[in-house]
Amino acid sequence: MVSAVHYDSFGTFLSTKRTERNISLREMARRIGISAPFLSDVERNKAAPLTIDRLYQVSEILSLSLEEQYEMYDIIAWQKHTIAPDLPEYIMARRHIVLAIRVSREVNAEEADWLRCIEILKRIPV
Repeated sequence: MVSAVHYDSFGTFLSTKRTERNISLREMARRIGISAPFLSDVERNKAAPLTIDRLYQVSEILSLSLEEQYEMYDIIAWQKHTIAPDLPEYIMARRHIVLAIRVSREVNAEEADWLRCIEILKRIPV
């Protein structure tokens, strides 16, 4: 399910989710281990989004669903014009993923091609 709300930045996402859960900026900053002024700058997009370790803390503190976590990572990727911060370590540790992306580019795979691959992967027992 895709969020009905469109967040234009990580700061907006974080501020909204924090406020929805009735957590003050100072309390959130304390729990993450950063200063309140820095968190305020993050929420106002005057400072870069948080590190991946702090993003994991944010997810836990705010009790974000997996869907909300992915949304948060994708917002950051869009904002920074890069890959979502939860993916680089996983991708780089698995050369077959890099190969799959390159082959996809070479054959100009379309969304439908990737969706078929995703459906196949979902059948793998966890």
